[in-house]
Amino acid sequence: QGTVYPSGNHTGPSYVAAPFVIPDQSDSMLYLAFSEYFFQTSSFAYYTAGAFNITIAEETCSYFNISTEIFGSIIPEVREYSVTPYPVMLKLMATEIPIISLQQDSFTVEIQGSMEVFAVLPDSSTQSLFTINMAANTSIAPNIFDQKLMGSLCLNR
Repeated sequence: QGTVYPSGNHTGPSYVAAPFVIPDQSDSMLYLAFSEYFFQTSSFAYYTAGAFNITIAEETCSYFNISTEIFGSIIPEVREYSVTPYPVMLKLMATEIPIISLQQDSFTVEIQGSMEVFAVLPDSSTQSLFTINMAANTSIAPNIFDQKLMGSLCLNR
């Protein structure tokens, strides 16, 4: 079992490493196993380092054609604020340490976060439009298909 620490800080999280058993099989040359503890400490280290905070800037939003006009069709207050369509910037951030749990054939990631949406004004300044708090629970089932590691993703809620 491995532990992942935040860079420069070896005071780890308060997770307890639970023992786990690797099935006794001998039909393959290599077996690889990860414990839930490994994923929990990784999640803690990445959260502490700010790796779950993402800013989606104007270039990416314009690729997906996201603007204040699109949000204005959903949220009337945005339409009232922004008569002229402006590009938007999205700031996504985890508000709590993501929880990763392992099941027999998949693993589940529970993440709570927020998304702040900004209008990018002509002078390159930004104006906050709104913030959304969210919680997501996702299952990921890894499979090996044609000698490639693949995965299927399911948004549970």
